[in-house]
Amino acid sequence: MRVYPLIAPSLLLLVCSLSRAQTTGAAPATRPTADDYARHIERLRARLSDEFTIVIQHPFVVIGDESPATVRRRASGTVGWAVEKLKAAYFERDPERILDVWLFKDKDSYERNAKRLFGRVPTTPYGYYSPSDRALVMNISTGGGTLVHEIVHPFVAANFPECPAWLNEGLGSLYEQSAEKDGKIVGLTNWRLAGLQRAIRGTRLKTFRDLTKTSDVEFYDDERGEHYAQARYLCYYLQEKGLLIQFVRDFMANREEDPTGYETLKKTLGEEDMAAFQARWERFVLKLTFP
Repeated sequence: MRVYPLIAPSLLLLVCSLSRAQTTGAAPATRPTADDYARHIERLRARLSDEFTIVIQHPFVVIGDESPATVRRRASGTVGWAVEKLKAAYFERDPERILDVWLFKDKDSYERNAKRLFGRVPTTPYGYYSPSDRALVMNISTGGGTLVHEIVHPFVAANFPECPAWLNEGLGSLYEQSAEKDGKIVGLTNWRLAGLQRAIRGTRLKTFRDLTKTSDVEFYDDERGEHYAQARYLCYYLQEKGLLIQFVRDFMANREEDPTGYETLKKTLGEEDMAAFQARWERFVLKLTFP
């Protein structure tokens, strides 16, 4: 089983993802060509020292300051693997522009190079996606979980730009602890479970109607991380019942009629009494364990 855990979790991940954001500027008429990638790499090499290895891993360019063999392994084994599995499950379109995946070897390299290359010190110790920089910026020493999480977001932007934060982050956080099963990517239980179970016992959770209609600002304005956890484990429940892929596809297809996804969720579950469903879901969550 191939597993990508998120190491040393923290609620600081709340600020690492920019939901529904897309790269700036007008979209190009065609996808990047081989010449586009070649020119892009030339520009990168002009900015970087020889310690960095650059690998094309469509639709990304992976740049890292670990050993060349390690960078190539991460490019194919994590980035390539995640792209292949996510596209097979959900996404037809690649991001329209070349995006860079920066894999910095440790905390010092991550903070120093993020400041040098992008003009700011990261606010999360793990990694983040910056649409304005067209970059996924990672402290890869903390593990590959954040990287897989952040890979979800540019694919959501390319295929479902209207996607509400609850699903964008629900999917992203689902795969921050992931594995391969029967050739498919699956999310595993993770560190968000404990906080969600506390929230259930404390009767603090939103109803699913309220969760799905939160604005992006409302979703991210959540210091405890309960919105992330509730969205993640709703996706996890759907996955475990064999319903997640169809739900996401149906939601994308019905986005104009059902912009929050709530009606599609009810249809997918075959459920009209969502209060009864939430009670069953909470019992399901309370039985889960991690690690």
